[in-house]
Amino acid sequence: MASNNDPKQGSGFFASFASTISSFGTAMSKSVNGLLGYEGLQVINPDGGTEDAEDEAQKGRWRQEDRDSYWKMMQSYIGSDVTSMVTLPVLIFEPMTMLQKMAELMEYSYLLELADECDDPHMRLVYAASWFISVYPAIQRTWKPFNPILGETYELVNHGGITFIAEQVSHHPPMSAAHAENEHFIYDITSKLKTKFLGNSVDIYPVGRTRLTLKKSGVVLDLVPPLSKANNIIFGRTWVDSPGDMILTNLTTGEKVVLYFQPCGWFGAGRYEVDGYVYDAEEDPKFLMTGKCNEFMSYQPCDSEGEPTPGTELKEVWRAAEFPKNDKFQYTHFAHKLNSFDTAPKPLLPSDSRLRPDRLALEHNDLSKAGAEKARLEEKQRAEKRTREAKEEEFKPKWFELTDEKATTPWGELEVYRYNGKYEQYRGGVESSDKSSQEFDPWQYHEDSQT
Repeated sequence: MASNNDPKQGSGFFASFASTISSFGTAMSKSVNGLLGYEGLQVINPDGGTEDAEDEAQKGRWRQEDRDSYWKMMQSYIGSDVTSMVTLPVLIFEPMTMLQKMAELMEYSYLLELADECDDPHMRLVYAASWFISVYPAIQRTWKPFNPILGETYELVNHGGITFIAEQVSHHPPMSAAHAENEHFIYDITSKLKTKFLGNSVDIYPVGRTRLTLKKSGVVLDLVPPLSKANNIIFGRTWVDSPGDMILTNLTTGEKVVLYFQPCGWFGAGRYEVDGYVYDAEEDPKFLMTGKCNEFMSYQPCDSEGEPTPGTELKEVWRAAEFPKNDKFQYTHFAHKLNSFDTAPKPLLPSDSRLRPDRLALEHNDLSKAGAEKARLEEKQRAEKRTREAKEEEFKPKWFELTDEKATTPWGELEVYRYNGKYEQYRGGVESSDKSSQEFDPWQYHEDSQT
C-alpha cells in the first residue's frame, strides 16, 4: 500500500491511479481500420500494446464466415440492451445456465462460517467481502451461460450443509431469484442483468439486490458490485474486465468495505488487482485488503491513516481453487459438480437446469444438437407466452413472490422477489427417491406446449 493513500476518501487514491491506467486502456484499443467494412471497430489485446489490433482481430473462437455475418446482423443493435434481444450461437456458450452460475458463489462458503463465528465485526467483513470476491474467477470466464427458461430452477445440496434454490422469475425483463441457507447464513438475491452492446464489447450492469444475514450476530449485509465489460466478443480473443468499486455495507451497524477493482491497462497492467479498506461506522479504516480477484485476497490491520499497523503482516484469507489442466471451460472441480446429480436432491425438480437438453448436448460437445435444442426450447417458450396472453394470465413463480419493494441500484430500480418458504416445505414433505424426471419440464401449459 502506498503511503499517500487517503483512506478517508474511500477508494479515491485507487480511483485516481486508475484514471492513469484507464488512459493506457484507451490507448491500447485500436480500430481495425485495415479491415474493409469494419472501420471504427475496437479490438483490445489485454496483454499487448497498440500495434497488434489487426492481428488480434483474427483470433478468437469464431470462424471468419460466422464472425462476418454475425457482425453485419449486430451492427443495428449498437447502443442497445441485448440481454434477451439476440439469438446467439452455441459456440460461445458454456454448458451451464445463469442459475447455476449464481450457485458458484457457494464454492467458498467456509468463509461465511468463519464470518459467522467471528466476534470482531471488522474481521467479519474481511471474510464476507472475500466470499463475494471469490466468484470473480467464474465471472472472468469468457463463455456465456445459457439464459434460463421462464420457470426454470436450479437446486444444490450436499455442499457445506447448504440448501440452494434459484428460479427464473421473469422473462421480459430476464430476472432470477435465489435463496441459500445453512446453520451460519441466509443469502437472498434478485438479479436483473442489463447490458449495453458497443460493437465488439458489451457492458454488463449487475442490477440486483443482495442480502446476506449472518445468523450468530444477526447482522445484515448489502452488496453493490462493479459492472463488468466483455471485450472482443466478435473479433479477437474474448476477455472480461470488472473495473470500479465493490461496496459491502453492514446495514445493522453502518460498517462497510470499499474495494476498488483496477481497470486493465497497457500489457495487462493492473488487471485483476483489488485494493481497499474495511471501515468502522465512523468511516475510520480498520483493515486494508489487497489481492487479485482471480487468485487471492489478503488483509492486514491498519491505523487511522490506512497504513499497516506496526508488527502486523499481510495474511491471506482466500485463494481460488485450481481448475483441472486442459479444462476447456476452466471449471474448478466444484463448477463441474454443479452439473452433477451428486449435488442434486432426490427427486430432482423436472425444471432443473441439469436436465436442459441443449446444455446436456453442449456438455458432450455436440454443438449441432445443442443449437437445435436451444432453438426448440426458445420457440416453446414463445408459444407459452402466446398461450399465457390468450388466457389473460400472468406467470407466477413457485418458490419466490414479488414484493412491493423497489431497490435502487447505480444502474436503475429493481423489483424485489422474496423467497416464500415453500421450497423448504416441499422438501420436507417429499420422500427421497431415485425416480427423478429425466425430461426438462419448466412449462406452465403442458397441453399447449407439446411439440
